[in-house]
Amino acid sequence: MNYEILGKTVPVVEVTLNKGEAMYSQTGGMSWQSNGINMKTNAKGGLLKSIGRMFSGESIFMNTYTAEVDGAKIAFATTVPGDIIGLDMAKHKQGFIFQKGAFLCAEPSVNVKVTFSKRISAGFFGGEGFILQRAEGTGKLFLEIDGDPIIKKLAQGEVLKVDTGNVVGFEPTVNYEVEMIKGFGNIFLGGEGLFLTKLTGPGKVIIQSQNFGDFAGRILGMMPKN
Repeated sequence: MNYEILGKTVPVVEVTLNKGEAMYSQTGGMSWQSNGINMKTNAKGGLLKSIGRMFSGESIFMNTYTAEVDGAKIAFATTVPGDIIGLDMAKHKQGFIFQKGAFLCAEPSVNVKVTFSKRISAGFFGGEGFILQRAEGTGKLFLEIDGDPIIKKLAQGEVLKVDTGNVVGFEPTVNYEVEMIKGFGNIFLGGEGLFLTKLTGPGKVIIQSQNFGDFAGRILGMMPKN
């Protein structure tokens, strides 16, 4: 399997498959395909995993696209302006944790399941909710990014505090929790919300320069009220 990321504003990942190779995505994720691709829709992983995907913001059913000829092509696009990151899961033997809505597509050898924050405070106050997703296995996983991706490699004990909604994902070795902004004036006048996500190394962290939810909220706030 080979791939190429095309476009800049709303990019797509175009995957070239040989006969028998496959990719899966949530329903509605495919942008175009060549001849020689067979699609099957099912509740990948069974009913319980499908319900878990629903709570994590993904579709209940998944589409699996299998090449029936060598050189078949299929493309998957982001839903908002941003970027795409491809992860080789063979290099992430402990898996990779990412926020709901970040999953774009993956090879069938990559298993994506729902996971939960270890700290209840992250669930109630984290903005993105305590339901996260965890990918394990081998093969390629593609995540979509709002805006531009920034990759940080945190050392042991190194702390990175990120605005709610700007965390894309992190390795399982990274500790994830949510803390309240200190100071009455900062909370009510700072314009940054009540909480920050605190990530403590060691491990790899991916953050995004844009939080599309905040962006959409600002646009709605400018809409006429009548």
